[in-house]
Amino acid sequence: MPATSANLGPGFDSLGLALGLHDEIELAELDAGPSTVEVHGEGAGRVPRDERHLVLKAACATYDLAGVDRPPLHLTCHNVIPHSRGLGSSASAAVAGIVAACALLGPGKAPDDEAVLDLAARFDGHADNVAACLYGGLVVTWCTAGSYRAAHLEPHPDVVPVAFVSEHSSSTEATRGLLPDRVPHGDAAFTASRSALVVHALTRAPHLLLPATEDRLHQPYRRPAYPATADLVDALRAAGVPAAVSGAGPTVLALTTGEPLPDDLPTSGFETVRLPIDTAGAVVTD
Repeated sequence: MPATSANLGPGFDSLGLALGLHDEIELAELDAGPSTVEVHGEGAGRVPRDERHLVLKAACATYDLAGVDRPPLHLTCHNVIPHSRGLGSSASAAVAGIVAACALLGPGKAPDDEAVLDLAARFDGHADNVAACLYGGLVVTWCTAGSYRAAHLEPHPDVVPVAFVSEHSSSTEATRGLLPDRVPHGDAAFTASRSALVVHALTRAPHLLLPATEDRLHQPYRRPAYPATADLVDALRAAGVPAAVSGAGPTVLALTTGEPLPDDLPTSGFETVRLPIDTAGAVVTD
């Protein structure tokens, strides 16, 4: 299951991009006994090892949606996506549990694709992340008549994401709490234009990514939560590198076209990782 980056600057709660960093899980039905969980890698020793585990909760919700009695399950997680860094670890977990449960349920019993997306979005709370994880590439998401939907787009092959992964974690709930109930009309119009432009830039015109990733809707209000992140975004953009906060942060995502990065960036406390765009999304193997 790929990592994801949401918002991409102006596309608040609507745009997502899948990245080439993957968690892997194994899910099996048991004949008897309680459900069990093994966790290796990121989060080992810190996450629940029973039915409170997010992947297992999502799998159980899928059985419930399908109207099938839940058997006891054994879950093994191999995690590499950093937790609480703005790279969609919770979306990957929710999608993993749902997709794996669908594979166990099999054709005819598993929910259809639209139901899977809607369940994952409701479970995780972020349709942009889960849709990117499910489908790969670039997604545009929306909610209509109470259901979540997504359109999948192919990113331009010249776009090369670079993640600056913070050593610190961040709470989506806390950073969302910094957002105002109202924004100036001019800022809303500015961000709407950039949100449309960033889709064009990511799919057709990467040379427009610097203006396309500007935002006035959410990033300015979140600066107090992670000043080092905001400073790094500012430094990258001042050097002509398109950059934005990844999801709710504190990771920074630069959308380059492969050019070398400046040497004097304020990257103390960040790990610089070049990540390909994942185009496959969630993949099930035997």
